[in-house]
Amino acid sequence: MPSPLNIHATAIVIGTTGLLFTGPSGSGKSAIALHCIEEARGRGLFAAMVSDDQVLISEANGCLIARAPESIAGLAEMRGAGIVAVETIEAAVLHRAIRPMEAPFAERLPPEAERLAVLPAHSLPLTRLPLFTGATAFSTLIAIHPELLHP
Repeated sequence: MPSPLNIHATAIVIGTTGLLFTGPSGSGKSAIALHCIEEARGRGLFAAMVSDDQVLISEANGCLIARAPESIAGLAEMRGAGIVAVETIEAAVLHRAIRPMEAPFAERLPPEAERLAVLPAHSLPLTRLPLFTGATAFSTLIAIHPELLHP
């Protein structure tokens, strides 16, 4: 079996859905993912971190699996505050990639059926997550994907 690919991202689970937050360094992936975990838990949903900043991606039975590198398992970086301990799970099947987007938005609508290449011959559907003043990232995420509320 090939070695897992280490990518710069943050992976979480909400309900039974594995989400891979992607984007450039400093784009808020960790903070948004942690916020989504707390908001989901506040609504009575299962939610947990898999890995922050680095995610080991492997393929099993046609699914993409996320794990944390051993050296950072159970840790998350809170930019400006440092490294904090977080509750994590060992692994999760990934279902969707999420890319936080700050205004102004270059396009009114995202490309149809947009995907993120993760491994050779393996990609995930990509959701652009617009960040709006006055709306939480989680409220915007569930407006786009209401199925997250009903695992």
